Amino acid sequence: MLPARFRPQNPRMNSWLTTVGLPVALGIVMLGLGLGLTVQDFRRVLAYPKLVVIALGCQVVLLPAACFALVLAFDLQPELAVGMMLLAASPGGTTANLYSHLFGGHVAINVTLTAVNSVLAAVTLPVVVNLSAEHFLGDAASLGLQFDKVIQVFAIVLVPVSVGMALRARFPDLATRLTGPVKLVSVVVLLAVISGAVVKERDNITDYFVAVGAIVLIFNVLSLLVGYGVPRLAGVGRPEAIAAGMEIGIHNSTLAIAVAIGPSLLNNTRMAIPAAVYGIAMFFTAAAFGYLVTRRRAATGPELDLDPTG
Repeated sequence: MLPARFRPQNPRMNSWLTTVGLPVALGIVMLGLGLGLTVQDFRRVLAYPKLVVIALGCQVVLLPAACFALVLAFDLQPELAVGMMLLAASPGGTTANLYSHLFGGHVAINVTLTAVNSVLAAVTLPVVVNLSAEHFLGDAASLGLQFDKVIQVFAIVLVPVSVGMALRARFPDLATRLTGPVKLVSVVVLLAVISGAVVKERDNITDYFVAVGAIVLIFNVLSLLVGYGVPRLAGVGRPEAIAAGMEIGIHNSTLAIAVAIGPSLLNNTRMAIPAAVYGIAMFFTAAAFGYLVTRRRAATGPELDLDPTG
């Protein structure tokens, strides 16, 4: 539970940070994702059917269920509980591709899973949020995503990605030149938005970590272990399992924050707290996970790739 002094009535963060900065940052991030995608990335699903099915099953079903159990165990304040479920329903992001590359994962699999997850999230994320709002908020379930807001989530996820893919298909050289600058701009804008939010909420930062730090850390580690361990148990090769672990373990906290505090979406600051804390913790946990997996690979020696069709 949050301290009493951090439970204002109907908190809102209506400022340029949420009305302009965050949507711009998210749009640039998703545009950059689209610039790196092609139709072939979706067709690759046919080349790795077992891994894709396992990874999507973990992402869409297993992790939300595990998160729900954690939320009940920690007895979170209702809006924080919905925020945790929103985070669990968010797909992987471009950061997963980077970590996968650094630690020997199959990056093409990351790109494929990111592409498919981004499309699915436009449907699954509103479903999870609405069910969570109904369960934890009861009469306040109107804070969930209604149909018009679902359309907005669909738009902010898929429209920038589609524009990026169209640019890559029509002007591949231009898309290649834009990829680096777009990623740089997205990082700069996102850091500016996060820094502004941190400054604005600096008096409550400690309360945020006290309220959700433990459950966020447990969920993050669990996501990484599930993403890597379940494919390995199913006989998937280590590089592919590393890719799945990073994709499933590094949720798109930017998308979760945008949905939580967007004035035309949930418009609720407290629901963004888990994603904000997660966005900081995941860099360290993912690095530690990658280091441990890399050390284990070095100790056991190289491994032959398995047949991707399983």
